[in-house]
Amino acid sequence: MILLNPVVLSVIVMIVLCLLKLNVLLALIISALVAGLAAGMPLGGIMGTLISGMGGNAETALSYVLLGTLAVAINSTGVATIVSNKISKVIDGKKQVLLLMIAGLACFSQNLIPVHIAFIPILIPPLLKLMNELKLDRRAMACSLTFGLKAPYIALPVGFGLIFQGIIAKEMTSNGMMVEKMDVWKSTWLLGLFMIIGLLIAIFVSYRKERTYQDLPLKGMEEVVADKMEAKHWLTLAAAVVAFVIQLKTGSLPLGAVVALAAMLIFRVVKWKDIDEFIGGGVGLMGLIAFIMLVAAGYGSVIRETGAVGELIESIHGLIGGSKAIGVFIMLLVGLLITMGIGTSFGTIPVVAAIYVPLCIKLGVSVPGAVIILAAAAALGDAGSPASDSTLGPTSGLNADGQHDHIMDTCVPTFLHYNILLILGGFIGGMFF
Repeated sequence: MILLNPVVLSVIVMIVLCLLKLNVLLALIISALVAGLAAGMPLGGIMGTLISGMGGNAETALSYVLLGTLAVAINSTGVATIVSNKISKVIDGKKQVLLLMIAGLACFSQNLIPVHIAFIPILIPPLLKLMNELKLDRRAMACSLTFGLKAPYIALPVGFGLIFQGIIAKEMTSNGMMVEKMDVWKSTWLLGLFMIIGLLIAIFVSYRKERTYQDLPLKGMEEVVADKMEAKHWLTLAAAVVAFVIQLKTGSLPLGAVVALAAMLIFRVVKWKDIDEFIGGGVGLMGLIAFIMLVAAGYGSVIRETGAVGELIESIHGLIGGSKAIGVFIMLLVGLLITMGIGTSFGTIPVVAAIYVPLCIKLGVSVPGAVIILAAAAALGDAGSPASDSTLGPTSGLNADGQHDHIMDTCVPTFLHYNILLILGGFIGGMFF
């Protein structure tokens, strides 16, 4: 029975525990134990696999802590306050303009300057006071940020999108459907369109009403008053640019953050004696999220070790019964469960392609339709998953003052506004393209 599959059981337990407000870290550990026990693994083996697998997100976790440290250091110079004031003048009190602007900036973080979530802890916390003045519902901002972290790699063949779409083309070709890398976006634009619809619904319908927040201190950050750009502010921006350049050249976000901090010391915009304070503030801002990413990697390792992913994919044959509509829907649903389980949309593609592509051929799904199904199935769980950087990143910035709940204010809104529409878009594309 499909509901007794260790992956399905584990993901359901994780979702329920998170909705019951259990800390995500503990929810992931318990869910890993559920998956392992359901697959017949010994307790010691489950924990061993969990711990050894945590290294899979070691670089990401280190990046989060160092980015938090860099954010605190940048904030101490006052440049973040100046940028926030500039943005305030541009939007002129229109919160929808701010939401669309941030969604656009988040899109650039995936292609134009592919730094992924690096900009969030630096840009978003200083904007919280402005959001409070606008009485902006932070759930809308979470949707804007997650949109920018997901939609570009699904729909645009540049930056991270080129990597994602290249994996789709390679895996589909390997499994019997010839697809060129630069042809993938010609199908997946539909998914991007449905995500835009989800974004607009979040901004202009679901969360358009005012929501009141208190002006509370930011974690590890003191409010710095600054009115105009001075030499130290320009040097701080130069250090940030250096961080981005180093990351783009080396592919290492932690190295970029360390070099930026070193540059700020050399330029004397921060003092040597304050480094401990900055690191403490960075850990306070990003430490929990860094640990969640570590445990999420371990959880994914346990899921893979059970062998239940392959069993889950194989089990869909018996549920379809030759129906194209049922087949498309189940492939999308199974993709959602797998991505929420193993924690990576990019890593889901090779896992499901070996079964999905032959199944699409058998059901008479066209090549463009199969591209859409595979892309949607892989991307689905990335929005709304408690352990995805597409949700943890937005929470890291929006909860800098402790007033934004990761599950109810980020995961649930992004799940509702993107996963439901991606299933709808994937079903339409798979059936009619």
